[in-house]
Amino acid sequence: MELTNDMIGQLANLARLEFDEKDTAQIRDDLARMISFVEQLQELDTAGVEPLLHMTENLDVLRADEISGSMDRKTALEIAPDADQQYFYVPKVIKK
Repeated sequence: MELTNDMIGQLANLARLEFDEKDTAQIRDDLARMISFVEQLQELDTAGVEPLLHMTENLDVLRADEISGSMDRKTALEIAPDADQQYFYVPKVIKK
């Protein structure tokens, strides 16, 4: 497949990117190598090969989603580094 600067320009426009001439040449070379690799993959005989959903037979081990108790407000306020009887105080992170 022949890649032209116009095709690169169209792809850049679709991706909302801008390239100068030097970058366009590099992108064209990179895309040509990618297309060549895909063409090589298409030459492989995959007849009789089962498609994979996962690369391994391993399964995720997840814990049961069970409701558990939480800390009451009084205890949480007592162990907080900076709090009064009603609120937690945290450092200011957004400055105007």
